[in-house]
Amino acid sequence: MRLLSDLTTTWWRESSPEADLSCPCCGTHDFLQRKVLWQNLIDAWQLSPYEVDYVNRQQGLVCRACGVNLRTGALAKAIMGGFSFAHLFRDFVTNAKFQHLRVLEINVAGQLTQYLSKLPHHTLIEYPQADMQNLAFADGAFDLVVHSDTLEHIPRPVRALSECARVLRPGGFCTFTIPMIVDRLTRSREGLPPSYHGSAKNPEDCRVITEYGADAWKDVFLAGFRECRIVASYYPAALALIGVK
Repeated sequence: MRLLSDLTTTWWRESSPEADLSCPCCGTHDFLQRKVLWQNLIDAWQLSPYEVDYVNRQQGLVCRACGVNLRTGALAKAIMGGFSFAHLFRDFVTNAKFQHLRVLEINVAGQLTQYLSKLPHHTLIEYPQADMQNLAFADGAFDLVVHSDTLEHIPRPVRALSECARVLRPGGFCTFTIPMIVDRLTRSREGLPPSYHGSAKNPEDCRVITEYGADAWKDVFLAGFRECRIVASYYPAALALIGVK
């Protein structure tokens, strides 16, 4: 019997996910692939070759026109799906139907900020001035909370998600991405050598606390959301989650 991971590897090698790819934000079909993973991180994360390949695509396949990568493109699709909008994200943020939305963006969500900031009631907060585990907003203050590749660095991710739920109105959405290795289960890096994503003036800001896997949805329910949706833009490279309050 072939393992699921073997089947996934075969599918990924035989397919060409970017063959008909268009940017969900601006509609461009022109993409640039950059290599983003380095060997120390590959070793710490214990990634297989096919996992290295799809994470490099997730983070490094970039729209030449607006700079959105697969990761943030999945986030844009998830946001539009939550509000039943089936066009480009650049049209979503200027559509009169959505100008009332109160949006909280926690840390810069890659190149998606250039679009989100067009919404009149957009608020951006960033670490370390803001603590996702203790948000300084009233209950029900927002219609949408957005964050991207942040949760894995937070000591208490369920607490952080519960704060996202608290500041949402009933029926509101928390839409986010996390680096997810789809053929594994989530694990804490407690007791393991330090692992870091990206770079910063203070490397500890990029330290990984949680390595997320296929059971990442559990944190959404543990945080108090009534529904969790997983949106696959390009599986397994581009996934986003939606917590519905």
